[in-house]
Amino acid sequence: MKIIAFAASNSSNSINKKLATNAASFFQGETIEILDLNDYEMPLFSSDRVAKNGIPQLAKDFARKIDESDLLIISLAEHNGSYSVAFKNIFDYISRLPNRKAFGEKPVLLMATSPGGRGGATVLEMAKHNLPYSGGNVVATFSLPGFYENFDDSKGIINERLRSELENTTSLVKGLVLRGQFQPSPN
Repeated sequence: MKIIAFAASNSSNSINKKLATNAASFFQGETIEILDLNDYEMPLFSSDRVAKNGIPQLAKDFARKIDESDLLIISLAEHNGSYSVAFKNIFDYISRLPNRKAFGEKPVLLMATSPGGRGGATVLEMAKHNLPYSGGNVVATFSLPGFYENFDDSKGIINERLRSELENTTSLVKGLVLRGQFQPSPN
């Protein structure tokens, strides 16, 4: 199984990238690639720009990464209750590629974390409902509240209950994906 994991953030010290990388580590024996949205930085999306210049190659490259995967692990940064601009920009471009849904009908482990007690709950809930319409089959979700109290850069999640929850979630996701038992996105 090939797993693509990324933080929906362009922060050079993204806590969501740390969480996505940590979650990917639970898929031992699988092929894992961690993407950095900074490697896919493009001009701000506009339909005028697309009409004039077409879809940027970086958007096509990002979509190809999705297409080559069997599972996406996405950890969402919450910016004012919504997606980060970096993620939304890529999302907007890949949603305009012809003959595909943005997330390629791939299964998704959708996550979020934040320094606060809600762990990115607002953006996580929004994405849980919106991604399926763009071809993201949300298999499971996970929220890590209080990132700085519950995560250590060298140890990962240090709160035993939350670590166990993530272990159980990744085990469930792996089993569902390997058996092909995830629901297709709505049309």
